Amino acid sequence: MGRQGPARRAYRTDADCNLSSRMDVVSVTPELTAELVLAAYPRGLFPMAYLDANVITWHRPRVRAVIPLDAAHVPRRLARTMASGKYRVTFDTAFRDVMAGCAAGRPVWISEDFHRVYGELHQRGIAHSVEVWSGGELAGGLYGLSLGGAFFAESKFHRATDASKVAVVSLVERLRERGFLLLEVQYLTEHLRQFGTIELPHRAYMTRLREALALPVSFGPPAAPPVPAVE
Repeated sequence: MGRQGPARRAYRTDADCNLSSRMDVVSVTPELTAELVLAAYPRGLFPMAYLDANVITWHRPRVRAVIPLDAAHVPRRLARTMASGKYRVTFDTAFRDVMAGCAAGRPVWISEDFHRVYGELHQRGIAHSVEVWSGGELAGGLYGLSLGGAFFAESKFHRATDASKVAVVSLVERLRERGFLLLEVQYLTEHLRQFGTIELPHRAYMTRLREALALPVSFGPPAAPPVPAVE
């Protein structure tokens, strides 16, 4: 991508900040910007804040967790919950509130810079959120980035039983509808395993990522059909 050159000049080696022992850290920057984020994801990197050193660490796992969009699994009990109407799901209606919910449980790596940068990317139509509502209250959700046919899920949270799971399944359905190829979820956890999450070695992940980035799809609603001209 066109921004890869500037990103490489901005990155430093992890040795510069004595962070070589941190898991899968490949580089460090003193700040987080939207342009760094947009250059990093196509290269297989994602950021985390490291507040002890006041820097941003950039991670490239040797294996990457992915939810296969054509083979995602919905646990039976969760399917019943979603069909019951207990929760209402929306997209991109409360992005900053979702980020705040995620950060409340993970203040270590979702710093104020993350709120600022991902908020900017949301305004630019690149970062998106899934909101799960119970009555008028935000019960859970998730947020991430959309580039081409790839969605990079950043974080999720819940304040009510199964709310974050409903967000994950709703995201999978949205991406299927829009023709996406890749849903990346960073690391495999027991929570994510129930959705059929798999791990891809780095080379296989990058191949899938390049294919996904080339797709002309959008996370937002489909464009309205043109209005026929009046004769």
